[in-house]
Amino acid sequence: MEIIGVDQKSQDVPRRALEMLRDGGLVAFPTETFYALGAVAADEVAVTRVFAAKRRPPSDPVPVLVADRTQWRQVVAELPQSAVRLADRFWPGPLTIVCRMAPSLSRALAGGGETIGVRQPGLPIAAAICHMLGAPIVGTSANTHGFPSPVTAVQVALDLGANVDLILDGGRCPLARPSTVVDVTRTPPGVVRVGAVPLAAIREVLGEIAVPDGVR
Repeated sequence: MEIIGVDQKSQDVPRRALEMLRDGGLVAFPTETFYALGAVAADEVAVTRVFAAKRRPPSDPVPVLVADRTQWRQVVAELPQSAVRLADRFWPGPLTIVCRMAPSLSRALAGGGETIGVRQPGLPIAAAICHMLGAPIVGTSANTHGFPSPVTAVQVALDLGANVDLILDGGRCPLARPSTVVDVTRTPPGVVRVGAVPLAAIREVLGEIAVPDGVR
């Protein structure tokens, strides 16, 4: 395991990180929510390594991070207007939008299902990784399944250890809260998880939404 210090507000991604990802490696890096465990989303072997490193059940899908709308279209089968409106308001930022997955991708990403959560991260270093790599990457939290999501590189190292090839240490994640997750494949769109973006803001954009029991 290597650790390289970075400026989380910089778009200057270490060449070593890009080389590692292109070679099928796992790279942990800061986002505005938590540290993410990255791998090239189109690399099925690397995606399988992510599940193994996290001890994540294969039925539990992992989200994907993108640099822009072009990369978003690479990983989804369609973009409903509700998804576009959400992205216009909250991206880049802590909102994950669930759409139908592009058939060209491995269903391992979706836990064997047909939908995929996508986010354009607000932290410059995280978005720059996708941009400079030229491809969407897995963006699941860099922790063992069931353990607390990490907000520092030290927490990643202590938890995942040798299961991650490289850690980009950008200091503490600024929000230290999960992204809000909205599934636009439902009618009305459903809030899967309430996080950094409040329900009131989602309602301002979409109007009627389905929410988990007991959540307002």
